[in-house]
Amino acid sequence: MEISSLQIVLVFLVGCLSGMGSILDEFQTHRPLIACTLTGLVLGDMTTGIIIGGTLEMMALGWMNIGAALAPDAALASIISTILVVAGKQEMGTGIALAIPLAAAGQVLTILVRTITVGFQHAADNAVKTGNLSTITWLHLSALLLQAMRVAIPAVIVASTVGTNAVKEMLDAIPPVVTGGLNVAGGMIVVVGYAMVINMMRAPHLMMFFFVGFVVAAFTNFNLVALGVLGVALAYFYIQMHPKYHKGTGSATAAVAQRSKLDDQLD
Repeated sequence: MEISSLQIVLVFLVGCLSGMGSILDEFQTHRPLIACTLTGLVLGDMTTGIIIGGTLEMMALGWMNIGAALAPDAALASIISTILVVAGKQEMGTGIALAIPLAAAGQVLTILVRTITVGFQHAADNAVKTGNLSTITWLHLSALLLQAMRVAIPAVIVASTVGTNAVKEMLDAIPPVVTGGLNVAGGMIVVVGYAMVINMMRAPHLMMFFFVGFVVAAFTNFNLVALGVLGVALAYFYIQMHPKYHKGTGSATAAVAQRSKLDDQLD
C-alpha cells in the first residue's frame, strides 16, 4: 500500500500527539487503543487499528513508570505496528509480536531523550534565578517537542518506506516458520500480559468471576455489550451479598435486637 504525502503528515501529527501524551499523561493519547485507532484512521482502516489497539492494550495494561524505572514505550510500538499491519499488509499476529521489540527500542529512545532534557532542567533553574519566565516556557515546550519527535520521526521513516519494494521484499523474505512463530508469540504475549495484570491485582477472592466470564465468553455467542451487562450484574450481586459491605447494617440490626431484648427483660 502506497502512503500519500498527506497521510505521512497525518502520521507525523499522530506521532507527535502520542509522544507528548506519554509525558503529559493527561489525555492518554499514548495508550495503544488511542494511538492505533488514530493511525488506522489516518491510513484508511480504522477497524484494523481498533483491533490492534485493543489487543495491545491488554498487553500494555501493566506497563507504567515507577520512579526512575521506565516502562516499554507503548506509543512507538502502537503506531509502527499499525503501519506495518495496515500499510505493510502483515499478519495481525506478526504486528503484535513486533510490538515488543519496538516497545523496547522506544524505551531506549525515551531514556536518551530524558537524559538530554536534564540540560533543559538546569537551564530552567538558571532562568528562575533571573526571573525570565518566557525562557522557562520555551524550555518546557522544547523538551516536550523532543518527546514528540521521539515517536514522530521513527513513525514517519517507517511510513515513508513501508510501501516501497525494498521494504516489501524484506518483509516477504521472512521465512514462514518465523512469521508463524511470531503469530503464535503474538497470541501468547497478550495472555501473559493480562496474566501479569491479574497477578498484580492480587484478588484471589474475585477469580471465580474471571473463570465464569471466560467460560461464558468461550462457549456462548454473547457480544461485548451482553458480557458487560452480565459483569455489572454479577458485581452488583457480589456487593449486595458480601458481608463486608454490610457491616454497618449488621451492627445496627444487632443493636436494635439487643435493645429489644433489654426492653423485654425490663418489662
